[in-house]
Amino acid sequence: MPHPDLTLTPAGPALAPRFRDAPPARPAGPYRRLFALPGTRAFTAGNLVARLPMGMFGVADVMMISAAYDSYALAGSVTATGLAVGSVTAPLIARLVDRYGQARVAVPATLYAVLGHVLMALWVHERTPVWALFATAALTATAPNTGGMSRARWAHLLKGDPAALHTANSFEQAVDELCFMLGPVLAAVLCAALFPEAGTLAAAALFLTGVLLFAAQRSTEPPVAARTAAGSPLRAPGMVPLLAVFLATGAVFGSMEVVTLAFVDGPVAGPVLALQAAGSCAAGLVYGRARRSARLRTCLTAMAVLMTLPLLAASTGSLPALAGGLLIAGMATAPTMVTGMGLVQRLTPPAQLNEGMTLAVTALLAGIAAGSATGGFAADHAPFAAFGFLVPAAAAALALLLTAGLRTATLTGTAARD
Repeated sequence: MPHPDLTLTPAGPALAPRFRDAPPARPAGPYRRLFALPGTRAFTAGNLVARLPMGMFGVADVMMISAAYDSYALAGSVTATGLAVGSVTAPLIARLVDRYGQARVAVPATLYAVLGHVLMALWVHERTPVWALFATAALTATAPNTGGMSRARWAHLLKGDPAALHTANSFEQAVDELCFMLGPVLAAVLCAALFPEAGTLAAAALFLTGVLLFAAQRSTEPPVAARTAAGSPLRAPGMVPLLAVFLATGAVFGSMEVVTLAFVDGPVAGPVLALQAAGSCAAGLVYGRARRSARLRTCLTAMAVLMTLPLLAASTGSLPALAGGLLIAGMATAPTMVTGMGLVQRLTPPAQLNEGMTLAVTALLAGIAAGSATGGFAADHAPFAAFGFLVPAAAAALALLLTAGLRTATLTGTAARD
């Protein structure tokens, strides 16, 4: 039996109190460490509000235009016009962000884009000639790449800490998936429950509010780098083959959306399709906790394999099987995008980081547009019901083949061992 500790007091010897040793503090998780940095929660919250409309505008505009003009073809053409113009303007706006700063460029660019969306809603409400819709769609293409600006802030704050930057990139990809999971649902509810223009107007208000909140966080804004004569990031070794991989990857997403909607063809099509984004969001958060990232080729191999699951599930004709196949297939999306964006950050000069990431997003959007068109054609001319699901599987295989154009040195992810 251990003897009690004695101590001397003014009244004589007495038993000294014994305290248990405090348990060792548990190390903070990677995401808690990430948001312990000053200012990160504030700019992330503002950016989240600004990015949610990115998942709303497409659905809201299609519902609004089709309700007024009774033409899905017109609605798709107008939204495609905005996408096409944006593929040209987005890298130019990103170059201005790199040169003059995020707040100085993003706020006026957002104001022009929001003005375009408001005018679009007004023109649709007044049933103006369709040429006005196409002209206004071009005006909306001035929207800055809010996701790229957020990633640029993390790259600035976590310079020299590749493991933390890997976690930050994983979180950003999970946010993208969350916005494209919730945005279409919110837009559809607003348009159906209120009036056809409600989704577009609400998205415009959220976009402007979010960008203003994000731009106000000046303490975390990357400093403007000195002007460089390096030219376009396209000249960086390995950048063009990497953008080709992003193009093919975008075709996976675009075709999967269209063929799934065509296969389900009902009110549950949206929730079933959202399972792919849910799987990607969950995988992104888990991937961010990993001590290192995988190779891009490994991620694309997993994607090529998992993208066959929806095809196999659809061949059975079972809707629950298709839902499960999409959920599992989506788990390859976030790790692939995180690793790919990490490579873009490595290949792009720091002074051109926003432009480099915007080029990647532009390639992705172009792939989505091409995949949507190809998937729609396959769905219309399918010899059997599940035929359309061959397109995303083939696009994933093409993306994997295109990694052969990348140098071996660029195939490693950005995060190193702690």
